[in-house]
Amino acid sequence: MRQGPLAGRYPAVAAMVMFALIPYLALSSSLGPLTPIIAKQLHMSLQTMSLSSGLANAAYAVGTVVAVQFAQHLPQRRMLVLYAALLVVASVLTASAQDAGMYIVGHVLQGLCTSLLLIAAVPPLAIMFPPNKLRDTAVIMNMCIFGAVALGPFIGGLQAEANAWRPLFWIVAAIAATALVLSVLTFDDAPAANPGSPSGLPVILLAAVGCVAAFFGASELTTHGFLDAITTLPLLAGLAAIVVLVVYQYRAKRPLLTIRTMLTSSIPVAGIVVALFAAAASVSATALTAGVLAAHYSPVHVGLLYLPEVGGAVVSAVALGLVLRRRAMHYLPLAGMALLAAGIVVFRIEVPSSQGLTLVGSGLTGLGLGATVAPALFVAGFSLPAFNLQRVFAIVELFRAVAAFMVAPIFAHLAATATGNLDTGTGIALWIGLGLAVAGAAIGVAIYALSGARPQAPDLDRFLAGKMPAWYSPPLLARVRSGTAVGALATESAD
Repeated sequence: MRQGPLAGRYPAVAAMVMFALIPYLALSSSLGPLTPIIAKQLHMSLQTMSLSSGLANAAYAVGTVVAVQFAQHLPQRRMLVLYAALLVVASVLTASAQDAGMYIVGHVLQGLCTSLLLIAAVPPLAIMFPPNKLRDTAVIMNMCIFGAVALGPFIGGLQAEANAWRPLFWIVAAIAATALVLSVLTFDDAPAANPGSPSGLPVILLAAVGCVAAFFGASELTTHGFLDAITTLPLLAGLAAIVVLVVYQYRAKRPLLTIRTMLTSSIPVAGIVVALFAAAASVSATALTAGVLAAHYSPVHVGLLYLPEVGGAVVSAVALGLVLRRRAMHYLPLAGMALLAAGIVVFRIEVPSSQGLTLVGSGLTGLGLGATVAPALFVAGFSLPAFNLQRVFAIVELFRAVAAFMVAPIFAHLAATATGNLDTGTGIALWIGLGLAVAGAAIGVAIYALSGARPQAPDLDRFLAGKMPAWYSPPLLARVRSGTAVGALATESAD
């Protein structure tokens, strides 16, 4: 089997993952202050810019499913190099765009390639190295996804202050090129995971139709009302297609995605619920409050006010690494939801927030978001054997992308139109976000209680051996369906 000179060396492989994931994730969160500049230079309307972001986010969501399908039937590391090469092409195309078409095609490919790389690169980084490296992987993943997203507003504000956008996009292209070089240097040829598995084309088509339609409808809220046909029909049709996808995979005998396994087990369901509610709730605490402050401060000033989010993400990533082998792993997402709710409350005290309240609120939000989604993802992943990790990541990221990226324009539309006053509307959206954070935490706790699940220290050696979960996860709602005694007996069987 072919190998690169740095194959099997954890620092090099980890660096490759970081350089692969950071560009699009940081770029997508930095576009707010840059949107008017890009639109003016490329002769695009704000609606077209909204559509380009919506389609790129849809491509990110769909890519999670496509990556799993390709991993089953094609050599995985060769595909990873191809994904990295396509990311470079997409980044160069976007940075050098001369018109709307070039920009949209490049940005959509950036979203697609990032999720392909996420599913292709992160699970192997987690399971192909000794157990003591898994802690580092968890920290790196948390920092790549949420640290990069948290840093976006500051980077975007800094670039907007210079009234330019291409330098940032060329830096992104350079980072993507570094990821490509590292993917070649760390190349370790590996066969397809399961060449004899059935085709997942129906699943990919359902995911593509559902995400594109739903995100298209949500993006049209920039210039249309929520009840307009061009908004409502694709939005509802897209959500219906995603529901059909879930039902189809749940009932399939040989599914591409492990929907049945995850949705019938208590701990994975609790993890998915927390990740979805946290992703949706965080939108009101970041994008909307930053939008209100943009009318009072310069872009770079707003970016500085939200810089504590990065610090919060760093602290949360370190906390995840510290508790990864302990029972406290189960409590971290709950603590994260509490911190996220606290951040929203701080933002809600005064709209627009004062500088002091914004600094505190953004720090709490960074702590909360970093302590919820990634830990919840690992909580779900540890509940199944390690060979399912790619599929678990794909399901959670698909649902999280839909919850976060689709909810954002809906909240923005609500804030702008609910009362005719942006400040008042943002306050209403913050109340909704607070409700989502509290509800997500309550539902997660209820699932544990009604299923007889309990916090356990993960057995990572057993998990990385490949055939057993890291802990026992009782059937969903076991106490309700089988009676308290049976539920308790199921829990005791894990001892």
